Amino acid sequence: MNTQAALTGMELDAASATPVLPSNRTGKRASLPFHFVNHAMEEGDGHRHAELFYLQKQIQSQTPMVIVLATGDRVEGCIEWYDRRALKVRGREKVLIYKSAIKYMYKVGENGAV
Repeated sequence: MNTQAALTGMELDAASATPVLPSNRTGKRASLPFHFVNHAMEEGDGHRHAELFYLQKQIQSQTPMVIVLATGDRVEGCIEWYDRRALKVRGREKVLIYKSAIKYMYKVGENGAV
């Protein structure tokens, strides 16, 4: 048995070097579940550059925006800054909004119906 695997209570399968947990059945081992990091959610470069250009333009012009969240709530204000996963909006209050929670956004005065 591998020393490092013994410390965690697991064994390594000699053929594939994958960690396995002992099974209740004799002679059989259950493999550990494997979860991929969520890199599939990352957008392509073309989409990303368009998003960054649009956000930077709205920040520079201090455009009043309406941000509709996935829950249906609306946040009004000007975008102060952004990063890869969030926006900071200055309105009645300063709010940090995760991009994953945004359904869509539009400029105040435009028709925001989808």
